[in-house]
Amino acid sequence: FVKMFRHSSGRCLTIFRCRQLFSTSASSLQPAHLTSHARSSIQIKAATEKRIEFKRAAGSSSAQVGGGNANLKPFLLADVGEGIAEVEVLQWFVKEGDYVKEFDRVCEVQSDKATLEITSRFEGNIEKLNYQKGDTAKVGQPLLFIRPAGAFTHPPSPVPPSAVPAATSTPAPPTAPAALNTSRSTQVAAPPPQPSHPSAETQGTPSYPPSLVGNKALAAPAVRRMAKELGVDLSKIAGTGRQGRVTKEDLLSRHEATSAQPQLVHTTPDPPLPSPSSSSLSPTTPPVHSTSSPTPTPQLERREPIKGLRRAMIKTMTAATSVPHFGYNDEFAMDLLTRLRDELKPFAEKRGLKLTYLPLLVKAASIALKSYPIINSSLSQDVSEIIYKKHHNIGVAMDTPQGLIVPNIKNVEERTVLDIAQDLVRLQKLAMEGKLGTDDLSGGTFTISNIGSIGGTYASPILMPGELGICALGKIRVVPRYDKDGSLRPVRLMPVSFSADHRIIDGATM
Repeated sequence: FVKMFRHSSGRCLTIFRCRQLFSTSASSLQPAHLTSHARSSIQIKAATEKRIEFKRAAGSSSAQVGGGNANLKPFLLADVGEGIAEVEVLQWFVKEGDYVKEFDRVCEVQSDKATLEITSRFEGNIEKLNYQKGDTAKVGQPLLFIRPAGAFTHPPSPVPPSAVPAATSTPAPPTAPAALNTSRSTQVAAPPPQPSHPSAETQGTPSYPPSLVGNKALAAPAVRRMAKELGVDLSKIAGTGRQGRVTKEDLLSRHEATSAQPQLVHTTPDPPLPSPSSSSLSPTTPPVHSTSSPTPTPQLERREPIKGLRRAMIKTMTAATSVPHFGYNDEFAMDLLTRLRDELKPFAEKRGLKLTYLPLLVKAASIALKSYPIINSSLSQDVSEIIYKKHHNIGVAMDTPQGLIVPNIKNVEERTVLDIAQDLVRLQKLAMEGKLGTDDLSGGTFTISNIGSIGGTYASPILMPGELGICALGKIRVVPRYDKDGSLRPVRLMPVSFSADHRIIDGATM
């Protein structure tokens, strides 16, 4: 297989060139575009049918929501495919009380393989959000409850009365702090920070309190981190930002007000203490410093939950440990392939593409897989059969801000080099944005990892589940080598590392 791979990336590519691997004619490009268009049409149709199916399921389960809320409809989290049972809620585009139309964005979720935007299947008011940002939502369970637009049949519904007491109950909270202030008459300096909050609420009553999602205030991640370090509860701060968000200035002003409060409170009990003796003051002053000292203490460790693509990588690598790997390293002479790449660059530039070595090597791997179909196969679940795959869906490992991800290029055996290059650009863009779909991430048959792009040479690549072979491409280097005549000349060499499933693939085959 490696011999065929090397041969395909060298002499074979120069022989076939544009005839088999690269075609600029419209007839050769037409089938690839038609197949991708047909595939997208099938995906849209399947998604529409799944939407209709879940709309019926949500309608049938709405009768199960009791407690006087028979008009509420549960918004079920649809099955995202690939056996995924749960997703992480990245962000909400709506809040309780908002009015949404059909196909409006509701939230963004991330599964183990992709990031998805969930759109509304109903039109009406959001009554309840079942999850907060960062929570894990289960497939088939309600994301939220919505009151459809046609459900408001009675004008004097329970909603307006609940809104009226909320407005009339707002004068009550100011009386409570007033009572607290009278009870704490000994604390002369404690009342000033407290009137600032009722005044902020009375000036902006309609905007800030509704910005809370459940009991969690709206704030940027940097503000939340700072609040955690300062020990300030964001839910008790009236935000002055957009849609009532708590800004950095709000947090700092709140912290300054609360930090000044204990200093003044401790000054009032101090006068009674001098009466016993001056020595009694010395034991009482250290506790004042001890209460403020824990704030700047450095944290020796930090923990964060494993979610999203990182959790998927852990599952993948854990599953790979059950497969007996064997490795094989070699070197590819890249001089002929470099010459071919230089010849094809002008054609790629006409299509707005920057042609790299990777599309050529992906095509060369497909030619080798055609000669050795055993490497393009997989094992059945009960390890009783070898499943030979018709198409070469070659995955390319990509390093993204979310973690390692391996989308694959479908039907490489039927595509031209420039089609492969164009699909690589599309996959890289979606991967960096975190918007790869399940179709791009599933169905791979062979994987290529380009560690040479970051300066690597040799590696021990780990097999993807369901695949029998993987290779890692190293950095191309110019090194001295002897030719057949014994003359020393510079040669472009690329180190290549292979791994295979030793249960099926033996060393001679590789």
